Amino acid sequence: MRTGSAPGAAATRDERPASMPDVQSASDRRQIAIDRVGVKDVTYPMILSTPDGGTQHTVASINMYVALPHHQKGTHMSRFLEVLNEQCAVAVRPDQIPQIARAIRERLNAEEAHFEAEFTYFIRKPAPVTGVLGAMDYRVRFECTTNSHQDFIMSVSAPATSLCPCSKEISAYGAHNQRCRIEAGVRFSGRLWIEDLVTILESSASAPVFAVLKRPDEKHVTELAFDHPKFVEDIVRDLAVALDADGRVTWYRINSENFESIHNHNAYAQITRDKSAAR
Repeated sequence: MRTGSAPGAAATRDERPASMPDVQSASDRRQIAIDRVGVKDVTYPMILSTPDGGTQHTVASINMYVALPHHQKGTHMSRFLEVLNEQCAVAVRPDQIPQIARAIRERLNAEEAHFEAEFTYFIRKPAPVTGVLGAMDYRVRFECTTNSHQDFIMSVSAPATSLCPCSKEISAYGAHNQRCRIEAGVRFSGRLWIEDLVTILESSASAPVFAVLKRPDEKHVTELAFDHPKFVEDIVRDLAVALDADGRVTWYRINSENFESIHNHNAYAQITRDKSAAR
């Protein structure tokens, strides 16, 4: 009997059974592989560098998956969280994401691992005439897949204004306009800031939107949209032209959804292009 042990005390680590049943690793008679299995909506802090040399703190919703072979019954869900907390003791940084994906693949002995982080990113944006600053929020997603190769996609979604060319052409006065949401997912080389992609997205619309506008600003953006009418098709085509011209971008998947103001439906357009394949 160990000295100093109270009766009924819990067994110490070396007194526990040598092994416990590993149900997840058992074979599965159905022999069907699963493309992605793992954990979703893990809330975790994130820190991003900003172009001015500072940092921005936010909170990300994280998904982590692996490919499960046909012969294995299940994956080990707790290991995803173990890896995340080992790799990022305080917060996730974007440059850590490929290493996290590789660590998940190794820890779960998988052929492929996938990591996603989606979060809100704020940019202090001045009004176009008065210069009044306001915090604009953008949705950003990082996706990293690792197998025998590694793939990383950054996606940014930005609100903007679109004004209908047809309405402007056929109406005696005025034209209907609406908010739209423009999104670009890109593969790229070198350094591409979130701010860079936001600028490209907003420049493809009839006019950008702002957090704070005074009357001179409202006049400016209203007239800017009226002078640059665009269908949803125009928005994605102009965005494609801009991304084609950016040497950092090697692949893109873009779309715009216009929240129609006089129809009971939305308008939508999408383009996907691999620039390397087009050369």
